[in-house]
Amino acid sequence: MTRPLLLLPAALLCLAAAPAPKSAPAKAPAPKAASAKPAAKPAAGPYDAQNPQGLMDLLGAAGAKVQTSRREADAVFVTVTSTAANFSLQFAGCNTQGRACQAALFDSLLDGGAPTLSQINSFNQTSVFCRIYQDKTGKAHAIYAALLVKSDTRDSALTHLAAWQGCLGEAGGFARDPIAYLAEAA
Repeated sequence: MTRPLLLLPAALLCLAAAPAPKSAPAKAPAPKAASAKPAAKPAAGPYDAQNPQGLMDLLGAAGAKVQTSRREADAVFVTVTSTAANFSLQFAGCNTQGRACQAALFDSLLDGGAPTLSQINSFNQTSVFCRIYQDKTGKAHAIYAALLVKSDTRDSALTHLAAWQGCLGEAGGFARDPIAYLAEAA
C-alpha cells in the first residue's frame, strides 16, 4: 500500500509540471505585445538599423531577454539570452550617443567538443557567412558580422538574424563532431 502512496507525489509533480509548457504559449502573447511596441515606432519614423535599439527590439519581440552590458567610445555591447541561444552582440563604429553604428558582430560560445585550430580553419573554408575562432582560453566561438547601412530595413535585420541562427546551427553541428562535419563538407 505504500507503493501507491509513493507514486502520488510523483504524479502530483507531473501535474505541477504540466502547466509549465502551457505557460510557454502564454508567453507567446507577451512577444506579440512587445511586437506591437516596435510596430508603433514606424509611425514616429522608419526603422533605424544603425541604432542598436532597433535590433534589440526585434530580439525582444522574439522572446529574448536583451540588455546593454556596457558601452565604450565607439561600441555598444549587448547580451542576449533566449531559449534558442545565448550570445553577445557588439555594435561597432557608433557615434558618441551609441547610434549610427556601422557594424554588428554576433558572438556565441560553442558547446560541445574542442575542435583543433586546423579543424576550425577547415570549417572557416567551408562556410560562406559563419566563422569560428578560438579564444585565449582555447574555447571555440561562432561569429557572424553584419554591416549596417541607413537603407537597411526590418526585413534586412530579420535576414541577419536568420543568418545568425543558421550560423549557430552550422557551427554547433561542427563543434559536436568536427570530423564528421568536415567529411560531409568536402
